[in-house]
Amino acid sequence: MNHDVIITCALTGAGDTTGRSHLVPITPKQIAEAAVEAAKAGATVVHCHVRDPQTGKFSRDVALYREVMERIREADVDIIVNLTAGMGGDLEIGAAEKPMAFGPNTDLVGPLTRLAHVEALLPEICTLDCGTLNFGDGDTIYVSTPTQLRAGAKRITELGVKAELEIFDTGHLWFAKQMIKEGLLHDPLFQLCLGIPWGAPADTTTMKAMVDNLPQDAVWAGFGIGRMQMPMAAQAVLLGGNVRVGLEDNLWLEKGVLASNGQLVERVSEILTRMGARILTPAEGRAKMNLIRR
Repeated sequence: MNHDVIITCALTGAGDTTGRSHLVPITPKQIAEAAVEAAKAGATVVHCHVRDPQTGKFSRDVALYREVMERIREADVDIIVNLTAGMGGDLEIGAAEKPMAFGPNTDLVGPLTRLAHVEALLPEICTLDCGTLNFGDGDTIYVSTPTQLRAGAKRITELGVKAELEIFDTGHLWFAKQMIKEGLLHDPLFQLCLGIPWGAPADTTTMKAMVDNLPQDAVWAGFGIGRMQMPMAAQAVLLGGNVRVGLEDNLWLEKGVLASNGQLVERVSEILTRMGARILTPAEGRAKMNLIRR
């Protein structure tokens, strides 16, 4: 068991969740306020996407990321900022016999364009989604090829930003270790992402299989989506890892009760504290993850 736990709060994500909960933050001001709320609730790290303030849909706009970062840095809290670099990999295959007629949700750009906001803002951590995946039960694929991943990993390392490797299936972990072997990444973090159809399922056997294949002494976290958010948080800590909660992955505090990001941090903190764990402060988290403070 890990007795000194980092809690990451994933504030908003890019999914179609804004119509299902009024508590999902949309504007840069709302996202920054959610970060402050999570920090005051005990989060060590906040993981940030941005959304178009007018439509609520996902965005890669560097100006929106800049506003979020500035608002967080001006707030009266200390929090580690982790920016997604996963946007720009969405491919919606055309329906039926016209697969090349890509759908309106397609947002496919190159690996360095996906890092434009990271290069401009230099967060302490950014993510790298480590493989291609059938994402959901329709025609959407998340695309991240070995060549794209190598280019992205190399640039993240050059920028001096800590990479958090998002592992949605066992092959992603295999390739993540290959990039380390090739010298493209140095001392990265790992995030085991469970329960996304059709990646790795959110169960004990799958999480343990992934943990058993992590590099020795890796700093890692794990999460499950939906109702498996809290069970997988407890499971991750029992297996020696850290945790992620937040509205990107789960909208509910309990059946019929919508959650805020701060409430999810408070709930997981209570569970882990009752298990005998201690939640690390951002300063302690930086030391554990070997971060460069910006």
